[in-house]
Amino acid sequence: MSSASAPVPSGSPTAAQNSSLRLARGVTATWFYTVAALLLFELGIALATTLVVWGSVALPPVAAITVAFGGLAWVGSTVALMIDYRHRTDAAPLVLWRRQLLPLLITLAYAVTAGMVSGLWIVGVLPLLQSLMLLNWQSGVRLRVVLAATVVLIGLAVIDIRMSDVGVATSFGPLISFSLILPAMTVTSLWWWDVLVRLDRARASESRLAATQERLRVATDVHDLQGHHLQVIALQLELAERLMTKDPDAALEQLRAARGSVAEAQQGTRDLAMRFRSVPLSDEIANAVDLLRAAGTSAEATVDAGADSAPASVLGPVIRETTTNVLRHGGGKWAHLSLKREEDSWRYEIVNDASGDSAASVDGSGLDGVGRRAAEAGGTLEVQRGKQEFAVVVAVPASAAGEEAR
Repeated sequence: MSSASAPVPSGSPTAAQNSSLRLARGVTATWFYTVAALLLFELGIALATTLVVWGSVALPPVAAITVAFGGLAWVGSTVALMIDYRHRTDAAPLVLWRRQLLPLLITLAYAVTAGMVSGLWIVGVLPLLQSLMLLNWQSGVRLRVVLAATVVLIGLAVIDIRMSDVGVATSFGPLISFSLILPAMTVTSLWWWDVLVRLDRARASESRLAATQERLRVATDVHDLQGHHLQVIALQLELAERLMTKDPDAALEQLRAARGSVAEAQQGTRDLAMRFRSVPLSDEIANAVDLLRAAGTSAEATVDAGADSAPASVLGPVIRETTTNVLRHGGGKWAHLSLKREEDSWRYEIVNDASGDSAASVDGSGLDGVGRRAAEAGGTLEVQRGKQEFAVVVAVPASAAGEEAR
């Protein structure tokens, strides 16, 4: 008897949905990393600009303070542009004037103010170029824009160095370095974000396609099953009609056969519905672990290799109900699920860290329903409440799986 983390078969609709969920979380995290990197770089440039102005003997301290607050306003305005870029579509216009006009005006005001105060061309142009690159350019156009922006910034840096004295020129070396790197870094980050968005959309399409294929398979099976039985029933009734006047006994036999075919069709339909309704218990536990992890709980599972032969109609709802119980009443830090074969029974256990309202969960209607399901299958429910943890244990006879199959 081996233990392993609950697997999800690759290629199944459940696996596609779980993969989509994990990818969606990864895409959101990547978005925050992308924004954080760009904002840190912009803050570095705003700080370098402020230090250049502060180090100038000809300028009063209020000039540096003005540039510093203006830099913060510029960085804040680019956040609005980044948010719009996250939800962009290829069909959207280059500029959403109602939403982006104010950020662009803030950028323009900061660029003009910082450029005039510092006397540096690169300081007056870089904020504008950065905000422009965050607009909804097409991929090919954006590449040409960043190349042109880099060339312009290099030219302005050369002009500023030649026009400034040696002391000032050496003081804004970091500013020039950051300024020349920022366009390429911005476009590279946005390109990577676009790639992840396309991958996320492709994964969502794969999940929808898997669900559609499953529906088509169900429809095909229902059509084949019902079509076969209906055709047999129609032939039997037609034969009974022909024999009714010639051989009543034979006609009656055909009517009985038709009634038997109806019963077979009903049973076949029930079996088909049960086959598609019941989910393997390994998938149920894997889904429960994913759900708990999505809620921020550190969840793990131990499942016997033959767990899919356990009574899914009994333990499937139990797994779902106890997982919901943990989400509602658990401490939210950790949880462990296990499904093991013990002699003539299957033992399911879910343990989690206790919280202040665990007492409410003990008498909840959810666990009452779990107890009723276990009792109907000849099993037992045990609730274990400690100071640090809360456990629910359900034991179901292995023979319930055989009754379920019949």
